[in-house]
Amino acid sequence: MKAIVQDVYGSADVLELRDVDRPVPADDEVLIRVRAAGVDQGVWHLMTGLPYLTRAFGFGLKAPKNGIRGREVAGEVEAAGRNVVGFRPGDEVFGTCEGSFAEYVCAKEGKLALKPASLSFVQAAAVPISAVTALQGLRDSGQVQPGQDVLIIGAGGGVGAYAVQLAKAFGAKVTGVCSTAKTDLVRSIGADHVIDYKHDDFADGSKQYDLIIDTAGNRPLSVLRRALKPHGTLVIVGGEGGGRWTGGFERSLRAPILSLFVGQKLKGLISVERADDLRFLTELIDAGSVSPVIDKSYPLADAPAAIRYLHEGRARGKVVVTI
Repeated sequence: MKAIVQDVYGSADVLELRDVDRPVPADDEVLIRVRAAGVDQGVWHLMTGLPYLTRAFGFGLKAPKNGIRGREVAGEVEAAGRNVVGFRPGDEVFGTCEGSFAEYVCAKEGKLALKPASLSFVQAAAVPISAVTALQGLRDSGQVQPGQDVLIIGAGGGVGAYAVQLAKAFGAKVTGVCSTAKTDLVRSIGADHVIDYKHDDFADGSKQYDLIIDTAGNRPLSVLRRALKPHGTLVIVGGEGGGRWTGGFERSLRAPILSLFVGQKLKGLISVERADDLRFLTELIDAGSVSPVIDKSYPLADAPAAIRYLHEGRARGKVVVTI
């Protein structure tokens, strides 16, 4: 089968389209014929091995443990392990795995759900990691409530676009922060107010929020706290920039420590991939409350270009690789 493979950490130039053996599912896995695979910032981190903290989570200290990139997947079940009870060949599924930039991939049963009936494979591949992250940031860490003022920083990105829609679905009043090029998009997906960070400062003291979701930003905690109510909640989702050891994740490490000494709740989010959350999102998607926002799709051979485009920060919503 064809797959996007790397042997060493580095830029997208280390990725190659190769012929590799088709994987065989373990007892608790299903083999998926991949139709589309989402691209998230985590793909870039696993490709480069940066920050070095990333490598400490079992992905390989000196070289990638799993050389095939891609983690979001949508496709058809080709075969099921003997302990799998929830899926059978022919089922259309979506979820997370290791190595979805390939024609076939194995995935744990507990990280998959039946594909929303209202979505194509390309749309479904844009959901698993980004939408689940937004959901857990708002509902679990942020404990969002109807009527709250919620600020979404990075509202035009992959996680941010879902966060805007989910916050509205939970009954919040939503302000999205994004670049000039993405303001129309953020309005179109339901934001009540939009702040163009190139022209306006959301932390100028003119308004404070009950909940702030900062998606892969790099603003200091001191700046974010100025926009937060005295007893509000800040949830930091990922992080970019920073040094080679901890990168932007340094803020997520410091936030809960600082939270011990102030009235505000400051949290770093580590999302957990769960089938229950995929099923929860499916209900919202099929009801029309949440829709994937897809900027571009690339064929498998052009997956390196897809990763470059996403990392440049220009993507309006999600980027998807088609197989």
